Amino acid sequence: MDEQAEAAVSRPLDRRAELSEFLRSRRARLKPEDVGLPDFGRRRRVPGLRREELAQLAGVSAAYYTRLEQGNGRNVSAEVLDSIARALRLTDAEHAHLTHLAKPAPHKKRPPARRPQVRTALQHLLASMDAVPAYITGRRTEILAWNRMATALFGDWGGLAPEDRTWARLVFLCPEYRELFVDWEQKAIDIVCGLRMDAGRFPDDARLAALVGELSVKSEEFRRLWATHDVKEQFYGVKRLRHPLVGELALGFEGLRVTGDADLNLIVYHAEPDSASAESLRLLASWGAAAVPTL
Repeated sequence: MDEQAEAAVSRPLDRRAELSEFLRSRRARLKPEDVGLPDFGRRRRVPGLRREELAQLAGVSAAYYTRLEQGNGRNVSAEVLDSIARALRLTDAEHAHLTHLAKPAPHKKRPPARRPQVRTALQHLLASMDAVPAYITGRRTEILAWNRMATALFGDWGGLAPEDRTWARLVFLCPEYRELFVDWEQKAIDIVCGLRMDAGRFPDDARLAALVGELSVKSEEFRRLWATHDVKEQFYGVKRLRHPLVGELALGFEGLRVTGDADLNLIVYHAEPDSASAESLRLLASWGAAAVPTL
């Protein structure tokens, strides 16, 4: 790895730069006609609304908004952020991300966080869910615990080093996962959007910064998606998988916050009753260890 790559891996996330780039990217996607402003046909040097137009919509001075877009979020009020969020047509997740970037929660300097421990009772709960794949994730897309069916569907995570058990590394750095997800691009987008949300909530997370730096160096696709500054939270949906033994499956998933630890999520996959995918899950369950794919 050259010096530039090493610097990218170790460089901490710059909250001011994140705020500036996020606001610019959201402003660039809006046209005057999208927000009811006249467009007199003048050629725009850059896409999207001008700063002055956005400030007018938000009810703040152009100078004030310019300072905010330059990364200076000190002393900005919640009311002003709400106005800017409305002017930018932000989603709830984007609004929350803007608030985290502009007004980070006060914190005390702490030693580097250890990998979270999953309570024994939660591990027993996962083991008891023997008909559906289920696992627990933490911050930075870490995979912390899983059941037998998750192994049969996604591969033997137990054979990986703990630092490699992250969806981000698996999706962007392991070719097998590119084959596993039928819509790999959407899975990759979901991963990056989640990491962006984490970056806003935890700007001083050194392990998160290192993960982003590593992926930026090793994956062109990650760099492209990271540069969009898109954020979202997805707690349910459908994923289509291409399993090496049972073929394609369409599985719904539900994400549930673990009570008592906001960083942990329980993810459960399920199939429509009496569907071909449900039968495939039953086959995987009956085959046991013989069903574990080599990933």
